[in-house]
Amino acid sequence: MTKILFVITASDHWTLADGTRHPAGFWAEEAIGPYQVFKEAGYEIAAATPGGVPPTVDALSLTPDFNGGEEGAERMRSALREATELAHPMRIEDVNIDDHDAVFYPGGWGPMEDLPDDAASGRLLTDWLASGKPVSLVCHGPAALLATIRPDGTSPFAGYRLTGLSNAEEKQNGLADRAKWLLQDRLVTELKADYREADPFTPHVEVDRTLYTGQNPYSAVPLAREVVTALS
Repeated sequence: MTKILFVITASDHWTLADGTRHPAGFWAEEAIGPYQVFKEAGYEIAAATPGGVPPTVDALSLTPDFNGGEEGAERMRSALREATELAHPMRIEDVNIDDHDAVFYPGGWGPMEDLPDDAASGRLLTDWLASGKPVSLVCHGPAALLATIRPDGTSPFAGYRLTGLSNAEEKQNGLADRAKWLLQDRLVTELKADYREADPFTPHVEVDRTLYTGQNPYSAVPLAREVVTALS
């Protein structure tokens, strides 16, 4: 059976430039949409977080405003309750990539807090890329790629075509002016990736070799479908 590993932030906040802790976590749509796509494909799902900490969902992502109304919000909450594998993660350090066929990093503001500096996640991504198996990340999830930058400033992901939440989208979110840094900027200047973006909050997926990335929440399901196609 095909097995997918979700690597999820363990943070429940994002620290802004003034020291304010903005409530965060993973964004429900970016985890549950792909989870359902993989489940429908018959895949087995496991999860890992820094330290094996049960992940926190961003409460904002469960509200009617982000789910097309109260009915949609309740469907999202119900789907999250049913995704029991995501609530019981292993430690990233304990992951054996030979046990899984692909890795998926959902976004949310939480990944901006802990994954850019998580050495275990950086090693996992580096090893996964070398394995030739699909590496997939969506929205703020590509922040995890920053942990693959070596002391000499190089990364195995340098030069890859990819996407992630754009500066324009972060501005629309209302946090760009308060952030310590923006994802698009660091993917270009530090990771030295070939960053691509579409219009704000429209579905956009980039595939370069075995790297699969999605720009925003609306890209999560299309991204998961690309991974399923790759594994078919």
